[in-house]
Amino acid sequence: MECDIQDLIIEGEVPKDLFGSYYRNGPDPQFPPMGGQYHWFAGDGMIHAFHFENGKISYRNRWVRTSKWKQERKAGRALINALNPMDPDPIFDFEGEDGTANTSIIFHANKLLALEEGHPPFELDPITLESKGSWDYKGKLRSAMTAHPKIDPKTGEMFGFSYGFGENKMTYFVVDASGELTTYSEFETPYSSMIHDFIVTSEHVIFPIFPLIIDFNLVAKGIAPIVWDSNRLSQIGVMPRKGNVKDIKWIEDDPCFVFHPMNAYTEGDKIVADMMQFEEAPLFPHLDGSTPDNKKAEARLNRWEIDLTSNSGSIKKDYLDEHIGEFPRLDERYSMSNYRYGIYASNQGNSPKGISFNSITRYDYETSNKEVFTLSEHDAVGEPIFIPKSSDADEGVGYVIALGYLGKANRSDLMIFDAENISSGPIARAMLPHRIPYGFHGNWRPGT
Repeated sequence: MECDIQDLIIEGEVPKDLFGSYYRNGPDPQFPPMGGQYHWFAGDGMIHAFHFENGKISYRNRWVRTSKWKQERKAGRALINALNPMDPDPIFDFEGEDGTANTSIIFHANKLLALEEGHPPFELDPITLESKGSWDYKGKLRSAMTAHPKIDPKTGEMFGFSYGFGENKMTYFVVDASGELTTYSEFETPYSSMIHDFIVTSEHVIFPIFPLIIDFNLVAKGIAPIVWDSNRLSQIGVMPRKGNVKDIKWIEDDPCFVFHPMNAYTEGDKIVADMMQFEEAPLFPHLDGSTPDNKKAEARLNRWEIDLTSNSGSIKKDYLDEHIGEFPRLDERYSMSNYRYGIYASNQGNSPKGISFNSITRYDYETSNKEVFTLSEHDAVGEPIFIPKSSDADEGVGYVIALGYLGKANRSDLMIFDAENISSGPIARAMLPHRIPYGFHGNWRPGT
């Protein structure tokens, strides 16, 4: 369903210094799958846009008109499984195929880009959400691009990567503040892995390779091509930002998995990285085809300290929160630098079956204290993001916004919190008449 709502009903008062647009991306399949069930990651990208101005909020949502979306709309049915494209419908045309664009969305160098790690970015109009098409930086991007590029708040540069789907290789690239791709390099990796995110500090780039391997030979055995292999070690590649891919140093570490780092910074002879760490990857089978261990497939906030002085390297790890958490964010003016506050969706133990997150947590790294807001037992929350009160406000002074699902009413609210007082609950809610499906990532574009 696509719709436009000019003036959402507001409960509470929306701060008038919130001026701009919040975009949230997530999978929303048009049609039932070709067989079995959809994997959560395989739906068509749907962008939900909330525009804030003068205490009011308008809403618009649009599917990203990828080649897959247009072909399936014309056929009136699903034609391909995006995570296992080995057996498409015979009428599906791979020429010009540009993915699902369903994972994240960023605004950089005056372009609004929907992201999904198997393909280049997909450009949209920031006001109308009209699909403009795949964007490859004037032919300079010769690979896919991660859904989690990192933007340096001081330089405006954007750092990205891609991984070989079944090949032992990655690419690394940099886009400057004006939108020009200035660096593009390929390098070999210890093995082929699904690498969802990476880490950048003011001095280093870190490529974490976890044993969620990609092996198409498994398909002949009736096993999915992406599986968890606990017999392999993790391999953490560390590269100086002023160097190049030939300078990558690989550090072996115990098997674990991370979808999303929160932030990282270089401090003397070590890198400090705050990670939402799983014991093993969720959502994907084991190498023998068995299902994941539910207890091991839960993430918790873990601080890594990577020692840069020893020849082999070592990583010290320390869990900071006993509760399950994911979708970590921060005041992104402090990305790549030492910082104090992080926020994330968490589960405080009373969420309904099948829903992972019922709370928002704000963690204070200076005091080790946390502040939590928990929804009612029937409700759930997605990724929270931070918006500063002003460009020169102190760290953490501003607002947190997140989409909440109201289980009994079967609809969604956009919740707005005072970032310094999360536990008191939302200061305002923008009330939608319908449900927004569980999705992934969003970002803020300041108004002009």
